[in-house]
Amino acid sequence: MGVAPASAQTYSNCAALNADYPHGVGKPGAVDSTSGRPVTNFEIDASVYSDNTSRDRDNDGIACEKK
Repeated sequence: MGVAPASAQTYSNCAALNADYPHGVGKPGAVDSTSGRPVTNFEIDASVYSDNTSRDRDNDGIACEKK
């Protein structure tokens, strides 16, 4: 008997998402859009990102990114 895949979680805010993903979560190929040093150590997970796109305020493909 197989295990059903877990569905991605929708987080209520960035504090909640950053508890599980300290540097944010992005879709494959995302690049942090910043004028400073870009965040490169975010987790890549298309399904989690897809369920939390409202947390991507700058529309760079990364939700709740932080250094």
